[in-house]
Amino acid sequence: MSTPEPFKEVPHRGLITVALMLATIMQALDTTIANVALPTMTGDLGASPDNINWVLTSYIVAAAIMTPVTGWLADRLGRKELFLASVVGFTIFSMLCGLAWSLETMVLFRLLQGVFGAAIVPLSQTFLLDINPKERHGQAMAIWGAGIMLGPILGPTLGGWLTENFNWRWVFFINLPVGILAFLGMAVYLPVIAKRVRGFDFFGFAMLSLGVGALQLLLDRGGEVDWFNSAEIWIELALSLTGFWVFIIHTVTAEHPFIDPKIFLDRNFVTGLGFIFVMGVLILASMSLLPPMLANIFGYPTVTIGVVLGPRGIGTMISMLVVGRIMHRIDARILVAIGFLLTAQSLYTMASFTPQMDNWLIITSGVIQGLGMGMVFVPLSAVAFATLDARYRTDATSLFSLVRNLGSSIGVSVVAALMVRNTQINHTELSTFINPYNPNLWAASPAAAAGDPAALSQVDLAVNAQAMMISYINDFKLLMVMTLVAIPFVILLRKPKAAPPGGAPAAHMD
Repeated sequence: MSTPEPFKEVPHRGLITVALMLATIMQALDTTIANVALPTMTGDLGASPDNINWVLTSYIVAAAIMTPVTGWLADRLGRKELFLASVVGFTIFSMLCGLAWSLETMVLFRLLQGVFGAAIVPLSQTFLLDINPKERHGQAMAIWGAGIMLGPILGPTLGGWLTENFNWRWVFFINLPVGILAFLGMAVYLPVIAKRVRGFDFFGFAMLSLGVGALQLLLDRGGEVDWFNSAEIWIELALSLTGFWVFIIHTVTAEHPFIDPKIFLDRNFVTGLGFIFVMGVLILASMSLLPPMLANIFGYPTVTIGVVLGPRGIGTMISMLVVGRIMHRIDARILVAIGFLLTAQSLYTMASFTPQMDNWLIITSGVIQGLGMGMVFVPLSAVAFATLDARYRTDATSLFSLVRNLGSSIGVSVVAALMVRNTQINHTELSTFINPYNPNLWAASPAAAAGDPAALSQVDLAVNAQAMMISYINDFKLLMVMTLVAIPFVILLRKPKAAPPGGAPAAHMD
């Protein structure tokens, strides 16, 4: 490991942080803000319900493929230059998405939006680590984490409000003022980082892109084409496994691989990748379950769902801000373990949900989960990079974002597939009790017991709601078990040494 250089104080750090976070929140919101607008887009763009999902898939796949190349582009073009180009491109194609006149143009603009947006999150994390001394990394990651975690949480609520009160195009137009402010702040105050010339391993990048892209397509398309009953899914699985396998072999044998394998010798970073994968699953998997549950079973309108889920974000913000200030006094491993325990407690509470309960249980479990995730995310984001050589930082933050996004994609796909499958199984099992020989059916609905079609239809709706509720509970239990299993692995994290008087290492600044 190279000798760390003393930290150089960066002027206007507060203004730089604001600009970075505007860009980060803008990109994080776009991962979920368009979801609720899809039904409205379908008619305007002349798309079918199946094809409209490519509006989401094109963005996710493009961002996933381009995220790993962020480190090389940043070294080649310059971090500041790449960041500014990313914000400009993301904002322009956001506007074009809002102006799209057909499904084909929308998919093209979303794909290019994903290409430009891929670098925003890893570069914002890199810059926040660069402009802050080591003792302030906890606070910096608290601010960064708030944007990363609040974006997906608030995205569906904001998207639903904009669609309901204006139209779906404002889901994309809203990025314009945010993008302009972020660009101006960074153009003026962001420090220029010295470029580092290195070759580009096209073969390694191609294999990693193949693996990531095919995996994302598999996860996004699986539910639509009945998973492994479809030849498409088997082809995508084969391509993904081939891409990842060849990439791994190439990385450890090539003279100048796409990603320097030395980065994986840092135990904190590798362990952090494992934990951030779990966090990716927990953040979006639980959020993908709650809105449809509240809408389909509880009958909540979009605005009410946003109000009920909003306190979750408040809990996250409180936790992050507090932990960012105290983590230099408390072992980060303890904070991570406590955070996972709180998250598991919230999922245990969610596994006791019933259609007859009031809002209070939903709100309190959400706040506890927000507190827990914030308590994990901040120290994890700091400790994962605490012992890593600063020259690997941009590649490392790119991998960090990629693994988190893959965890989210896999988590959402798994819980959605289990939800559909278990609902069918539960409905079949519960339906066996709907027969004229069941005295409980006679007590609940004599007309249904007597065979009245209208009454039987109403009973079937009730049975389906119960089958769905049981499936949601099973998913919450699965996430709870995964959270508990992750806790013992905190012992793999090493406690970083105290920062030297000179502060943390930083990249060269011109």
